Amino acid sequence: MRTVFARCAVDYSGRLAAHLDPAPRLIIFKADGSVLVHSDGGSYKPLNWMNPPCAVTVLPPAEDEVADGVEQVWLVQHAKTDDRLRIQVFEVLQDCSVELGPDPGLVKDGVEAHLQQLLAEQVSLVGEDLRLIRREYPTAIGPVDLLLREPGGGTVAVEVKRRGEIDGVEQLTRYVELLDRDPALRPVRGVFAAQVIKPQARVLAEDRGLTCLVLDYDTMRGLEDPSLRLF
Repeated sequence: MRTVFARCAVDYSGRLAAHLDPAPRLIIFKADGSVLVHSDGGSYKPLNWMNPPCAVTVLPPAEDEVADGVEQVWLVQHAKTDDRLRIQVFEVLQDCSVELGPDPGLVKDGVEAHLQQLLAEQVSLVGEDLRLIRREYPTAIGPVDLLLREPGGGTVAVEVKRRGEIDGVEQLTRYVELLDRDPALRPVRGVFAAQVIKPQARVLAEDRGLTCLVLDYDTMRGLEDPSLRLF
C-alpha cells in the first residue's frame, strides 16, 4: 500500500463530473488497484475513489498548470470503463509505501457472525434448491460471506450485514465482479442480506442488479413470537 499526503486538486469524469479544489489530502493506492482520496473529515468515506481494475500514469503538467504551481499530474484510468481521476499534485508532503502482504480476513463477532451462520444453515431463505459451497469463500479482495450454487449452474454471492448501507453494496459489487471472471462460477449474482437495509443502499443495490434480502434474526433463531401467545 502506498499513502501520499499531498496538496492536490482532483477531477473525476465518467458517469458524472466532480471537482475538488486544491487542498491537503491523503491519497491511498492499494495493492488491489483501487485509489482513494481522503480529507481529514467525513469519517471513513473517501471524497473520491476509483475501484479496481485501474491503471495510474504519471504525466508532466501542461504549461498553464506549471504556471499554477502543479508539479505532477496523476491520471487514474479504469480498465473497463471511461471513468477516470485526474489528480493535480501541487506539493507532496509525505510519500510512504509498505508491503502489507496477505490479509487473514475479517473475523466477525456478535449478531452479524451469528446471522451469517444461521443463513448458511437456512439457504432456502435466499432461494429454493440452492446449495452452500462454503462460508467465507476466499477472494483476492477478501472473503465472501456465503457462496451458494444455483441448481441450473452459476453461483450466488451473499454479503451479510446487521445494517445494510451503501458501503456494503459497494463491497458486494466488487465481489460479484471478481467472482464472475471465474468460468467455474459464472454467472454470479449477488444478494445483499441484512436485518435493516437503508433506502439509499436498496436503490443502489437494485440499480446494480443485486437482490436485497431482509433477515428476521429472531425468526431465524427459532424464537417464538410473543404476540401469538394466548396467555
